[in-house]
Amino acid sequence: MAHLRTVSLEESETPAVSTRRWWTLGTVALAQLMVVLDTTVVNIALPSAQQDLGFSNGERQWVITAYSLAFGSLLLLGGRLSDLVGRKRMFIFGLVGFASASALGGAATSFGMLIFARALQGALGAMLAPTALAVLTTTFVIPKERSRAFGIFGAIAGAGGAVGLLLGGFITEDLNWRWNLYINVLIAIFAVIMASFFVDKSRGVRPRPKLDLPGTILVSGGLFFIVYGFSNAETDGWGSPLTWGMLAGAVVLLCGFVLWQRRARHPILPLPIVLDRNRGASFVSVLIAGAGMFGIFLFVTYYAQSSLHYSPIQAGVGFMPMVVSLVVAAQLSTNVLLPKLGPKLVIPAGMVVACIGMVGLTRLGLDSSYATGLLPPLLIVGFGLGLIMPSAIQTATYGVDGEFAGVASALVNTSQQVGGSIGTALLNTLAATAATGYVAAHLPPSPEVMAQGAVHGYPLAYWWAAGFFAFGAVLTALLFRRRGIGPGLTSVQEDPGVAAVISAGTAGARQRRRVAAGDLGTLPL
Repeated sequence: MAHLRTVSLEESETPAVSTRRWWTLGTVALAQLMVVLDTTVVNIALPSAQQDLGFSNGERQWVITAYSLAFGSLLLLGGRLSDLVGRKRMFIFGLVGFASASALGGAATSFGMLIFARALQGALGAMLAPTALAVLTTTFVIPKERSRAFGIFGAIAGAGGAVGLLLGGFITEDLNWRWNLYINVLIAIFAVIMASFFVDKSRGVRPRPKLDLPGTILVSGGLFFIVYGFSNAETDGWGSPLTWGMLAGAVVLLCGFVLWQRRARHPILPLPIVLDRNRGASFVSVLIAGAGMFGIFLFVTYYAQSSLHYSPIQAGVGFMPMVVSLVVAAQLSTNVLLPKLGPKLVIPAGMVVACIGMVGLTRLGLDSSYATGLLPPLLIVGFGLGLIMPSAIQTATYGVDGEFAGVASALVNTSQQVGGSIGTALLNTLAATAATGYVAAHLPPSPEVMAQGAVHGYPLAYWWAAGFFAFGAVLTALLFRRRGIGPGLTSVQEDPGVAAVISAGTAGARQRRRVAAGDLGTLPL
């Protein structure tokens, strides 16, 4: 007969708090920085890599596309594996794998070897990124500390791309393009050592469910088709049959995925995770912010280097005030505004601020100065993103049972990746079309006309990006609940639906603790 002991209500509802949680945050921050940096430092290295390895302009896009295809299509699989295999184990595996793939890319002697390494990087990044966020989600359970941790994490997620531009500029000019990939190895070494000591193992007493293979194939294929479709639109245009064929295939596969999840015994993505209003609105917020952010990183980089003739280092330094603004807003939003006002006010406000900044960028011209032309809108957009990203990430992962923390975290990364693919394809196509039209109307195409044509195309992209954020402001204001769930916001009793979801998760966690303690007398048979 099993030994029985009484578990008090206070004990059963007290969440386990890691004594090394702030070291865990530092470890997760290193991993997140490595993944985010990689998306921009490689862009800076592309011209030098192309000259060294001798691949064509048409082939150049695959250095970016190979990574994004593998990363975007495997994120949900990576998130679910972290739930099934164990977060610490998956986290260290992702770190070692990502660093090894980066080293392979840095040592590439041919174009094919570089593309293989980039695809491998993307696949391992899809294992690492959602696991890192899941570790953070399950480590910080005290509301005030959780807000602080997510403020730091969100600031890194939003500012890492700009930091990558600066770092990539220094590395490319002072060292060698290969060090833009080797740098990941150095970061990973420190992160693996820290993870070994400071990341707790995820423990569970439930029987481990099986991996949903049909659901994995459907969602991975659907996400692959989405990313490939938008990447193809960027290169071959929106009139390409392949573009629309891929996007149509994505719709079919994702619809099939939803239908399968409704009947699967062990779904890879339980639909209630997405259908919760606050959580769904958070995923939409990350997607819209991801699409709009590329209006900054892509076109402002082009503008600074091509139109204002900045060096890569100067262009990177030019982004630093935006990073500072984003970090300040991230801390303000998660520690002060979100607990008091909730996501229904904070995130739409961030969308409005980012929209205003984008409109400011439309006024830039060939004779604009940095201090009076470029700096003010960068500061405004950075502040808006700092209000959106950390708040949306924190709300998206709040209240999720630990058993599904990985897949919920994967949805955050998936939303940002899909949003980035949409933003890159759509905004780049619009800007290129406008620039081509301007040059065609001002023949012959002298260098002055070409330069003016490029600047003529950027405002259209900024206007569309502003439109993304304006639409996001309206949509999120409608979607988020008036009294949203979040640290210090309101009691769950005010929303019966949310109360049921959280109660079920809390009851499940309480039941697992009782089983582990040998208290079997009160469990339903």
